[in-house]
Amino acid sequence: MFSNYIRPSLGRVSRNIHASNPASRHRYLLSTLAILEQRDGQLNKASLSAVTAATKLGAPVHAFIAGTDASKVAQEAAQVLGVDKVVTVSNAAYEKGLPETFAPLLIDNIRNGGYTHIIAGHTAFGKNVMPRVAALLDAQQISDVIAIESESTFIRPIYAGNAIATVESLDPIKVITVRGTAFPAAASEGGSGSIEVGTDPNPETSTEWISEDLTKSDRPDLATAGRVVSGGRGLKSKEDFDKIVVPLADSLGAAIGASRAAVDSGYADNSLQVGQTGKVVAPELYLAIGISGAIQHLAGMKDSKVIAAINKDSDAPIFQVADVGLVGDLFSEVPKLTEELNKIKE
Repeated sequence: MFSNYIRPSLGRVSRNIHASNPASRHRYLLSTLAILEQRDGQLNKASLSAVTAATKLGAPVHAFIAGTDASKVAQEAAQVLGVDKVVTVSNAAYEKGLPETFAPLLIDNIRNGGYTHIIAGHTAFGKNVMPRVAALLDAQQISDVIAIESESTFIRPIYAGNAIATVESLDPIKVITVRGTAFPAAASEGGSGSIEVGTDPNPETSTEWISEDLTKSDRPDLATAGRVVSGGRGLKSKEDFDKIVVPLADSLGAAIGASRAAVDSGYADNSLQVGQTGKVVAPELYLAIGISGAIQHLAGMKDSKVIAAINKDSDAPIFQVADVGLVGDLFSEVPKLTEELNKIKE
């Protein structure tokens, strides 16, 4: 059960919220479980934003990690600053994070640990597993949180970021996903948490993992890159996308992104999509090439420190949020920019 207090994203309104949850008067009873992600025995550093968010509650923070052989990753997680204990389960059934098996695993360990707050990143993994966890706990999930005001009050964007909701949850166990760009990843060193083997219910499921097709790249990870070059529908074809965007990204040492229109048109892989239905990024520099600036795209990048845009349409919505804008033909202007950047590098 929760109630919403909504305010526009531009501006604030004063409000008084009195949490009726008894836990608010007994902070020492709080305990938080941060769900960490791993792949092939490697800790996903981006998932450490869940630890940062957990520390905002002022309660002991335990981390949870599971996979084929999670012991090595657990040792790495125990070094994360702010983690008091790591609960780990080693079982190949949990390696791929299938919600049909991972959710029952979490439920067992949540109940055994008596946790009041369960926090995961608002990632593909978090959005896949946490709703099932919330349903099994008979709780209402609070998604895409960008700020934590208290143990029962959270801030999240709605309507593609055009309004901000203050949500007060009265559920005894809060199930939360947090936006990674709002909570920087916790330091991977400086901690000294203990390691504990969690319970393994070995749930039966008819779901079977068959295969996956991953796009591998030596470029910076889009979700955490300090610079991002994104292309849109204005590039007109996959060949032009690769010809225009890729060299510019190389010259900047940037990750590559794309608008939904570019992805739907086949110009770029869907793993590169930035926006409300893609990845949310907040790099130091976001360079939008041939992107008009639909509200769904802006929801995924408007928190970038500096936004630069190149578009031939001077009335394109992207210019309303851009710090720097160039009105011109991207097919002539972008190669010039790339050439000048390469000269500087030399």
